[in-house]
Amino acid sequence: MRLVMNQPVERMERPYARRWWALLVLCLSLLIIVMANTALTVAAPDMTEDLGLSSADLQWVIDGYTVPYAALMLLLGAIGDKYSRRGALVLGLVVFGGGAVSGYLAGSATAVIAARAVMGVGAALIMPATLSLLAATFPRAERAKAITLWTATAGLAIAAGPLVAGALLEDHGWSSTFLINVPIAALAIVGAFVLVPPSKADHHDRIDYVGGLLSVVWIGALVYMIIEGPHFGWGAKAIGAAVLAGVGLVAFVLWELRHPRPVLDVRRFTERRFAGSNLAVALFFLAVFGAFYFLTQHLQFVLGYDALDTGLRMLPLAGAVFVGSALTGYLTPRVGMKWTVSAGMVGGTVALALLTRVDAGSSYGDFVVPLVVLGLAIGLALSPCTDAIMGSFPESELGVGGAVNDTSLELGGSLGIAILGSLLGTSYSDHLADATRGGKLPPSALATAQDSVGAGYAVAQGIGDKAREAAGQAARATDPQQAAQLKAQAGQLGQGARQMADAVGSSFSDAVAHTSLVGAIVLGAGTVLVALLLPRKEKPAEEPAEQEEREPADVC
Repeated sequence: MRLVMNQPVERMERPYARRWWALLVLCLSLLIIVMANTALTVAAPDMTEDLGLSSADLQWVIDGYTVPYAALMLLLGAIGDKYSRRGALVLGLVVFGGGAVSGYLAGSATAVIAARAVMGVGAALIMPATLSLLAATFPRAERAKAITLWTATAGLAIAAGPLVAGALLEDHGWSSTFLINVPIAALAIVGAFVLVPPSKADHHDRIDYVGGLLSVVWIGALVYMIIEGPHFGWGAKAIGAAVLAGVGLVAFVLWELRHPRPVLDVRRFTERRFAGSNLAVALFFLAVFGAFYFLTQHLQFVLGYDALDTGLRMLPLAGAVFVGSALTGYLTPRVGMKWTVSAGMVGGTVALALLTRVDAGSSYGDFVVPLVVLGLAIGLALSPCTDAIMGSFPESELGVGGAVNDTSLELGGSLGIAILGSLLGTSYSDHLADATRGGKLPPSALATAQDSVGAGYAVAQGIGDKAREAAGQAARATDPQQAAQLKAQAGQLGQGARQMADAVGSSFSDAVAHTSLVGAIVLGAGTVLVALLLPRKEKPAEEPAEQEEREPADVC
């Protein structure tokens, strides 16, 4: 990326001709990162059954991706800025695709977790590269529109993951869901070389590797603590991770404040627009990931939809994201980001509040409005925040800017699944204990059923299997008295299976309502804080004329 001094000014001011095709490649790269998690949610039951996963195994299959993804983004974003943003994107796609192939071939919990961790490393390279390449490729006048399309792609991926995974699971095993990513990654690699211009910082000093490594330590430890504590108890591992995260954060901030060229200038967080945007992203994805976590379970287990039907029923969310993105593209330049972001967060709070009405009699129709409202809220709020965060960084630090945005997103999502997921599990367990009190269910069976909604229905199915077995024995019995006893036993077991299934469904529905209430309170309080932080007046773009001229030349 060099400025050719004898190049005419007219040539330098001309935007990159194929920038919208380049955006398509960047959006494809983003698509597989988000789909890697959303597809897994519908494949998890089959994977659990096939590999005999414990609840801890399944949790780390999901979160083995999250830890390296969140921890490495800041350092890898800075490396991409210095050496090659397109190179970081391509390398990330190669690593991600390799991890996906390993996941397809995996035959044990350990192998799947390792494959997901490799995919997380690839995602940590890809995610900041997509935003930095977007910002470097598009002139400032078009950047907000491009970021809006980038954000809308994330909304599409939320629904596309379960939909595509569900279609594959109709005829193939869970491992096929890993292969969703491979052809898209291959296509994106080719597209990156053909359509995405090479880009790196014009002037970038030596990388602050100490600061980068400290960020890996404290973010990695924080995410590990978020996962370990709520799900597996606050033992030595979780407490140790919390201490390491705290010490690492303090060391990181002190080092960055003293370093002449920090990997991240932490003073930016004193700017209200920057701080408010990051907080909004984190809080929003706390709500979105938490809601997605229990909505997919409710659709699959309580309402009985298979994986494909679950994916189809998430489409209103994706469609609403596109509508919300179109609205924010129209509204934000006119009323300012403070109002569109605040409106989006209010919409997210309303969506969670609507879910508090869920009960044992709820059907899919009761979820449509909350899904649509949540999708509109995502589209309204997130694009302006991402644009504000990226606009806070100079051209030489666009990869770091993308990493900051994506780290806020990932930390919020991890908190959402950990906190709201843990609350959901506790609430479900307590409601089930109350619903089955006074029954004849053995304590061991109740403990198993309390582990998760899937385990609860498995216990109910086991009782039903015993009922059918007793009914079969009654039909084959030659002694009338024995046949009558077996028939009565079958009737009692059948009634017990139905009561158990009803108790599991109603307990999980009550837990969804309770968890949604807590989520609405958290997001509502966050909405007030973000509204206070974001300035009323938009910050004018402080981009020198020579930098505006240089940007298109950098990517040609």
